[in-house]
Amino acid sequence: MFARKAGHKNPSLLLLVVQGKRNLTGPNVVGFSRALGLTGAEARFFERLVQLGQAKTSEEQNAAWAEISASRRFREVRELEGLGFEAISRWYHSAIHELARRDDFVPDPAWIARTLQPKVTVAQARKALELLMSVGMLEEDDNGRPQPRDVSLVTPHEVAGLAARNYHDGMLDLARRSIADVPREQRHLLGVTVCIPASLIPRLKRELDEFQERLLDLCDSAEDAPEQVYQAHLALFPLSSATEGAA
Repeated sequence: MFARKAGHKNPSLLLLVVQGKRNLTGPNVVGFSRALGLTGAEARFFERLVQLGQAKTSEEQNAAWAEISASRRFREVRELEGLGFEAISRWYHSAIHELARRDDFVPDPAWIARTLQPKVTVAQARKALELLMSVGMLEEDDNGRPQPRDVSLVTPHEVAGLAARNYHDGMLDLARRSIADVPREQRHLLGVTVCIPASLIPRLKRELDEFQERLLDLCDSAEDAPEQVYQAHLALFPLSSATEGAA
């Protein structure tokens, strides 16, 4: 019945799509919308969901997500999840969250805009402050002063990976820019190129995770008051394909 409504001869198409064995092409999206009884804005929303799930690049995913999160249907049902995605995706949100640990922190968009490095606009700072308060990453104390809070951000399953990619893309771009823009005494970049057996990769990942934990413990246990926000980025990625026949 569904196949007939969708205008398809293959009665197993729906099952194959649900199982992830087939993607929906343009004509199929129209047919599925018709079979589901979707029209107008609902059909457009469904089309964007399909594009989000099948996008091959982060640019295509971000474009589809921008339309999904801006729709009235999404705002009414999943607004908090959209805010969580936004909070993770932009580098200056986590920077402002940490900046609030300074004794001289001023919850003023103009002060934040000129304090961050690289600088952001006052409008971006104002929107970021509002978002951080909305998701609970900043919370006013008894004196009305925003204090950073560690919270679990909820993001839709479909875009959790996209939010992480946006975060790392932004931070790695800042690391690249720091080579020319930041004085040498204020930065420290390391890199090593090695040839290793594939069996060593899981252990290297664990070592990096443990090193990050040690860095966090060192920062959290510092006796002096926080003065400046820094980003420490650790990356492990291949520069060649594996040996033929390797698992």
